[in-house]
Amino acid sequence: MKRVGTWLFYLVGAIAVAYLALYAYVTFTGRDITPGDPIRIFRKPDAPSYS
Repeated sequence: MKRVGTWLFYLVGAIAVAYLALYAYVTFTGRDITPGDPIRIFRKPDAPSYS
């Protein structure tokens, strides 16, 4: 049971760190992340649209 509690503690800590990293990314890049918008990190502006 002690081992399960340790892993649960690590899992909660990892989720908290991931949330803080996402918050820092949004804060420093100045982008607004809205649900439903496609992620265009690596897309070139002059790339053809295949859809």
